[in-house]
Amino acid sequence: MEIRNIAIIAHVDHGKTTLTDAMLRQTGVAKEGISMDSNALELERGITIYSKNAAVFYPSINSGRVPTKINIVDTPGHADFGSEVERVLRSIDSVLLVVDAQEGPMPQTRFVLKKALELGLKPIVVVNKIDKQAADPHRTEEQVLELFLELGASEEQVNFPVVYANGRAGIAKTNLTDESTDLAPLFDVIISHLSSASSPELVTKPLMLQPFNLGYDNFMGRLAVGRIYAGVLKTGSNVFVKKPNGETRSGKITKIFTFKGLERVETEEAGAGDIVLVAGLPNIDIGETVTTDEEAKALPAIAVDEPTISLDFLVNNSPFAGLDGKYVTSRQIEEYLRRELEVNVGLRIEFGSGEAFRVSGRGELHIAILLENMRRAGYELQVSQPQVIIREENGLKQEPFEEVIIDAPEKHQGAIIERLGPRGFVLQNIAHRNPNVRMIFEGPTRGILGYRNQFVIDTKGEGIFSSRVVGFRPYTGEIRKRIVGSMISMAGGKATGYSLWGLQERGTLYIGPQTEVYEGMVIGNTSKGEEMSVNPTKGKQLTNVRAAASDEAINLTPPYELTIERGLESMNEDELLEITPKNIRLRKRYLTAVERSGARRKG
Repeated sequence: MEIRNIAIIAHVDHGKTTLTDAMLRQTGVAKEGISMDSNALELERGITIYSKNAAVFYPSINSGRVPTKINIVDTPGHADFGSEVERVLRSIDSVLLVVDAQEGPMPQTRFVLKKALELGLKPIVVVNKIDKQAADPHRTEEQVLELFLELGASEEQVNFPVVYANGRAGIAKTNLTDESTDLAPLFDVIISHLSSASSPELVTKPLMLQPFNLGYDNFMGRLAVGRIYAGVLKTGSNVFVKKPNGETRSGKITKIFTFKGLERVETEEAGAGDIVLVAGLPNIDIGETVTTDEEAKALPAIAVDEPTISLDFLVNNSPFAGLDGKYVTSRQIEEYLRRELEVNVGLRIEFGSGEAFRVSGRGELHIAILLENMRRAGYELQVSQPQVIIREENGLKQEPFEEVIIDAPEKHQGAIIERLGPRGFVLQNIAHRNPNVRMIFEGPTRGILGYRNQFVIDTKGEGIFSSRVVGFRPYTGEIRKRIVGSMISMAGGKATGYSLWGLQERGTLYIGPQTEVYEGMVIGNTSKGEEMSVNPTKGKQLTNVRAAASDEAINLTPPYELTIERGLESMNEDELLEITPKNIRLRKRYLTAVERSGARRKG
């Protein structure tokens, strides 16, 4: 059977997963309603977080003709999960670059395309969502061509085939005027554009397999998803595992799985060109080489971009510690983080002695997903404010820089530029697209930490904010940000509606009536940017003489409820975000006013 290996890459929400789901359904390997995004967090947020494998057969196995197996890897579209994409691209032969027919190329489109072109892959461009009212497929195609040329694509790469698609309806066409009822034109382009990954010559060579993804199973232990570049992999065979530096150890394959649709199918052997999942190698790592020839040279290492932000994970020591969580000790948190390192290669963790762990990741969303998974698993902890990673090169301080692309109505243009200017961002380009305007900025990552919430307010929810890390550049010095002050509870107990009614005029509240609070807990922010100690538990004083009409109506504005992302964005340097399975609270590092003033004196 011939094999084709492809990855689907795109900016977030450009329709990768919807298109992949339609491919699975039309080839008969998945039922209606089955999706690649099966994780609970992915379903809730509507984005792909983890790269996943599937395989389709075209023509269908039931057609009577010899089918071609197409291994598909669905990749995340958010820049914070870029490390997932980087690993996948090394293992496939081409990419389907999916671009929204209305929005055109976005930051993550540029990021993943640059990686694909550097590896010499020849992409297939899919202009998706052609059914949108404001879709302009021809303009989008021209913008993609410009992007290819800008990224230094070769002549062969620039002559990319284009397929127009409506992933939701499950149709594709090579010409916009064509009639189409299915995705057959897309499958035909994949098979004709790519040569087969399997051949008789490759099968006769010694085994060469390289993992690009990791998994874990309670019964089988650590699992590796990898591509067989040469030879045949057999169950029970003894192999050698080589690190990129040539260091070698031995191992034994206990189980082999290939993919059919989204299912793992156990098999006794698999040949060159296929993508498989193997068990039996407990310490296998991404980028290592599995071979049957001890003298074979290791395959080139898979490079992953470095983290850009870091923060401390601490044991929860608030007055409400241990009320919600099942796992609360430093040993239990450390065990979880060590397991996470097995599969999350974009993460770096420093396991020092004591109750704090320094965790570094690719962005706020990358860290927030880790914390959300921990709280859902019953863990309780608190984290410090995220800080960008500053490093030194040749005696010079360097920090991560980001490219920010903003699509927003023209009337908000001035407010956005005014906000980003003091944060160190420089406007690189501006293009008017009725009724919106697209602005491209570049500046330090520090400048956009905590900006996204303000952006939603400034654009009244009508703007689209996207960013990607463009590398480390010289440190830009201090950045002037408007720091929001904290409204701190000076008492413990239940918050009353009467007290909150009086406080809501001073800023934005994070809590509602009847919420349990403790001294030092941050219950809101102040609009003037100053810290303010308040008593949210105070009730209305009763008097002997009260007229029926003397009570004022208490109208409370709904609170700005904290999520992990909101908390990470809005917290100040002297605050901690307390995360439990049931609650997310913001608190001062030092709970009492006396402790805080003492800490300020010490600097």
